[in-house]
Amino acid sequence: MRIAVSSTGGSIDSTLSPRFGRCPYYVIVDTETMAHEAVPNASMDAPSGAGIAAAQTIAQRGVKAVLTGRLGPNATQVLSQAGIEMVTGASGTVRQAVEAFKRGDLRAVESGAGNIAGFGRGMGRGMGRGMGRGMGMGRGMYGYPSQASAPVTPPSQMDREQEKDMLRGQLKDLERQREEMKKRLEEME
Repeated sequence: MRIAVSSTGGSIDSTLSPRFGRCPYYVIVDTETMAHEAVPNASMDAPSGAGIAAAQTIAQRGVKAVLTGRLGPNATQVLSQAGIEMVTGASGTVRQAVEAFKRGDLRAVESGAGNIAGFGRGMGRGMGRGMGRGMGMGRGMYGYPSQASAPVTPPSQMDREQEKDMLRGQLKDLERQREEMKKRLEEME
């Protein structure tokens, strides 16, 4: 089976990216042979519609499932219409996520809106006038997807290596976001 995994890099040993629509790469893996190819996410920096464009790109690659940290409603709709199984709550490296999927440790989400990750209650006070793209990166309280999302393994139940991999991936995402913000500020000045 061909599956697509959101990734921070183009290797099977890259850290899984928790963000589907705005991850840097998709690593497409054949679960039987572990042969893989890296597909750069051309819509990663799109001002809007990144999830839709990413889902369309993946659907055109003939994959049967997507492994990621979380999915937005637009990507979920496109993937659902394409008949692609959606698995959220994945972490670690691409290889670790694929192996967990093969073992049955990761479960697909239903296509209904109640199972889309990222609609949890935040800890902010709501006084800002921004676009809602805070440091929570779409997660609910305490950094986990909302209760309406697919089950995830909280850090307290991860082994040390899994938690380190997850934290490294989150740190890379934050560093990339920081650079994007710096670049945008420089453009505005």
